Amino acid sequence: MVKAITFDLDGVYFLRGKENFIANLGRIYGVSEDEAKRVFLKSEQMNELYKTGKMGDEEFWSWAATEWRISASPTELMDLLIEGYEANEHVVEVVKTVRQKGYKTLICSSNFPARISGLQKRFGFLDNFDAWALSYEVGFNKPDKKLFEELIRKSGVEASEIAFADDFDPTVESAKSVGISAFLYTDFEQFMGEIKKLGVEV
Repeated sequence: MVKAITFDLDGVYFLRGKENFIANLGRIYGVSEDEAKRVFLKSEQMNELYKTGKMGDEEFWSWAATEWRISASPTELMDLLIEGYEANEHVVEVVKTVRQKGYKTLICSSNFPARISGLQKRFGFLDNFDAWALSYEVGFNKPDKKLFEELIRKSGVEASEIAFADDFDPTVESAKSVGISAFLYTDFEQFMGEIKKLGVEV
């Protein structure tokens, strides 16, 4: 029986953050879309160092500004990132509803400090969740099973009692390997259908 439900942040709970940030980098600083994506989405510094806590906010954003050849400060870039996000009110309400019904609400995310702290300051979103496993705190990214082991530990429930979805199949398989009830994510309507199949009452 499912007792805890994991919700994704980027693209589910929050919308258009990355897209708006990349567009605004071009509009304000003249950074091309390809260059923005190379540094912000595809670089080793972002994915292997920053998201696993081996590189801090100031260091990453100073490096990014140098790569983009712009004079923006780390604070200016972090603020620009956060102001592009919108909360998906439908998902927010679902999170609140399942929590009111007694299910624990969880986050398992490959992320970095500036985004989590900035979104918390703006939206207070962590107040709607019971526990979270964040890559920069754990030291491992999805699909590493150590991130899921931390999620299980912090959730306070059995692995099989956690519902989890991701749009990347290796991540789903990694979650399954530690006993989590995991499935592939396509869209939020499908996600709701899958958790209902697992017995969740919404």
